[in-house]
Amino acid sequence: MSTKKPEIVVVTGATAGVGRATVRAFARQGAHLGLLARGEEALAATKAEVEAAGGQAVAVPTDVADAAQVDAAAEQIEQELGPVDIWVNNAMTSVFSPFKEMKADEFRRVTEVTYLGFVYGTMAALRTMLPRNHGTIVQVGSTLAYRGIPLQSAYCGAKHAIQGFTESVRAELIHDNSDVHITMVQMPALNTPQFGWVKSRLPNKAQPVPPLFQPEVAADAIVWAAHQRRREVSVTFNNSMFIWGNKFFPGIGDWYLARTGYDSQQTDEPRDPERPHNLWEPITGDFGAHGDFDARAHDSSWFLQLNKRLHPAILPGVALAGLAAALWARKSD
Repeated sequence: MSTKKPEIVVVTGATAGVGRATVRAFARQGAHLGLLARGEEALAATKAEVEAAGGQAVAVPTDVADAAQVDAAAEQIEQELGPVDIWVNNAMTSVFSPFKEMKADEFRRVTEVTYLGFVYGTMAALRTMLPRNHGTIVQVGSTLAYRGIPLQSAYCGAKHAIQGFTESVRAELIHDNSDVHITMVQMPALNTPQFGWVKSRLPNKAQPVPPLFQPEVAADAIVWAAHQRRREVSVTFNNSMFIWGNKFFPGIGDWYLARTGYDSQQTDEPRDPERPHNLWEPITGDFGAHGDFDARAHDSSWFLQLNKRLHPAILPGVALAGLAAALWARKSD
C-alpha cells in the first residue's frame, strides 16, 4: 500500500494573522511547512503547532525585504523538507498615515516588504519549481490591489504592484507552456493582530474596514486556491463587488472613500502614541492569528463557498448585480 507524500508548503509572514491561520490549515491536511518570519519567539510557537498536528516544520528567521535571506531560507527548506510544492507569499507591513505626512524611508520599507517581498518569494519559488515543471505560487492579495483607500497609500501601491507583477509572470508561464501555476487571492478586511502593531499617525486606534472576517476564512481560500487552476479568487461578496464596481465606476469610489475612509479605519478609542510598532523590527511575543475584533468578525463567507462551486465567469455577474442593487437602494433613499 502506497502512502501519499506530504505536500511541502512555504508561508511567508507565517507567525501571525493570515499566515498563522494558513499554516494551521495546511498542517491539518498533513503538509510539512517552511515558516518564514522575523520574530523568533513566534516562529518557535508556530513550529510547535505544526509538529503537534503531526507535521514537520522548518522555521527560518527571515526579513522578506532581503532577497538573499529569502533565497537562503528556500534552500534550507528544500534541504530539510524536500522540493517545495506550494509557496504562499503573505508577509506584509503598512503605515496608517495621510500621504502628506509619510516619510520616504517608511514608504520604501512598506514597498520593500509588501511588494518586493512577494517578488523575491516568487523568484525563490520559481528557481526550484520551473526545473521540475511543478508547483503553485499563491499571492495573498486584497481588494486594495484594485481600489486604493486613503491613509494606506504605500500598502495600496504595493498591492497594486503585486497585481501587475503577477499578471506578467503568469503570461510568461503560459508562453513557456509551464505547469507551474500562479494565482492571487483577493482578501477582504480581516481580524488580524496587525492593527495592534501597525505604525500609525491616526488620532484613534486603527481598525479594519467593516465588514470584516476571521483569518480562517482567508486561510480556507488560500488552501483551496493552491489546489485549483484559478487565476484569481475573491474571498467575499463585498470585496468582489468593490473590485468590479471600481472597474466601471471609479469616480464613485473616490467620492465615497473620501467621505468615509478616514472614520471607517479608526475606532472611537484614542491611539497610544507610545505603543510599539513593527515597521522596522518585529514585536516580541506570539500573537496568534486573531486581532481584537472577534465580536465583529464573520467566521464564514457564503461567496467563497459559491466561488468553489461555480464557474469563475459567473461570479462577476453576481458581484455586478449586487452593486446595481446597492446603488438602486441608495438612490431610493
